[in-house]
Amino acid sequence: MLMTILLTVSTATRAQVVPAATGPSGLPVSGTLHYDARYTQTAQFSNGTQGNAQRSNVLGELSYISAKVARPLTLTYSGGDMWTISGTSTGSGVFQHLLVSQGFLGRAWAFTLNDNVSYMPQSPTTGFSGISGVGTLPGEPGAPSQPIAQNARSINNVSGAIFKHNLSHSTTLNLSSSYQILRFPDGNGLETNTFQLSPQFVWRQNARNSITSQYSLSRFSYPDYAITMGTQSAQFGIQRTWSRRLKSSVSAGPEWIQGSVTAGIPSSTDLTVKADTIYNTKTLTATVSYTQAAAAGAGVATQIGVHNKDANATLMWQQGKNLSISFSGAYMRTTGLQQQQTGVTNSQVYGVVATRRWGRYITGTANYTATQQSTSSALPATAISGLTQVIGFGIGYSPLEVRLRK
Repeated sequence: MLMTILLTVSTATRAQVVPAATGPSGLPVSGTLHYDARYTQTAQFSNGTQGNAQRSNVLGELSYISAKVARPLTLTYSGGDMWTISGTSTGSGVFQHLLVSQGFLGRAWAFTLNDNVSYMPQSPTTGFSGISGVGTLPGEPGAPSQPIAQNARSINNVSGAIFKHNLSHSTTLNLSSSYQILRFPDGNGLETNTFQLSPQFVWRQNARNSITSQYSLSRFSYPDYAITMGTQSAQFGIQRTWSRRLKSSVSAGPEWIQGSVTAGIPSSTDLTVKADTIYNTKTLTATVSYTQAAAAGAGVATQIGVHNKDANATLMWQQGKNLSISFSGAYMRTTGLQQQQTGVTNSQVYGVVATRRWGRYITGTANYTATQQSTSSALPATAISGLTQVIGFGIGYSPLEVRLRK
């Protein structure tokens, strides 16, 4: 899912670029090469613990997509530096991101291996700083577990495999697995190791309806604590295509939670839910989603194991070839699973991002983000408290994609 989001964002960004230029021939590789550079400046205003600050960051990105249809390869690297102009200096520093994806395609099956590693000076919120990869809503793949901890340097590495096989004209098997390592070099976050495995069957009933059945297994371990947590869930759902523009899906089922130390995380049974609706036209894309499930509690130093309820909504509007505007919002409610830590954290994130192209190579961006968080739990100092608002402006240089030929 993370791969899909990243590739979708990349495609949307390049949709305004004119066709690729022809590069040199006689090379050892063939495919498409793209690079760009961006500069962003932000102003942060907070009535909570985060303080006010003005920051700047410079970012460069380089991506390569091979021309092999049966074995597609994608390589993307981005990195840069964020520094403080005035105010609190936390959350600044160097950031790096590397994405590698290798696919293998057959007549009735597809297999993909991917690795996504990043080093970030702060946790992501929507449209927050202009850093590549920082703009994912909490509750979506690639985002941290709640509560939102802004000024916490993190190293995150997610390796995964996805296998899809069409068993018949109406039955499809989807199998995904991943292993994640999350570390906080400054010791101000909950470090976790996460393994996940999820087989799913999709039965197509007719042109509009499909039935799904999915089993999910998760194992969480914590390097700093002698405790592990595991979850298992069975979900049954329906996928419905209402029209060419409107699609929706919903699935739900029981979730079994177990901890290695029952005095800390007692065995329990809960309900896991996932629902989403997508409306898509040539100029407008709207999505609404809701999920609830247990999670490791990554980033929250005082809560090992949490139960999340996340609602997200996004609206993307394309006006011609040169202007795009996106709106996003999320509401998150987190409850601790441990007997002695049953506090509740409520978080809201709202943002708007506008992108305007001038000429063939230059783009300008403007964004606004508001984050509100309140809690009855004891959270680390890095967690956002109260209302934090960020206004940002940026300029980017994005030349033609270059086609490489052997």
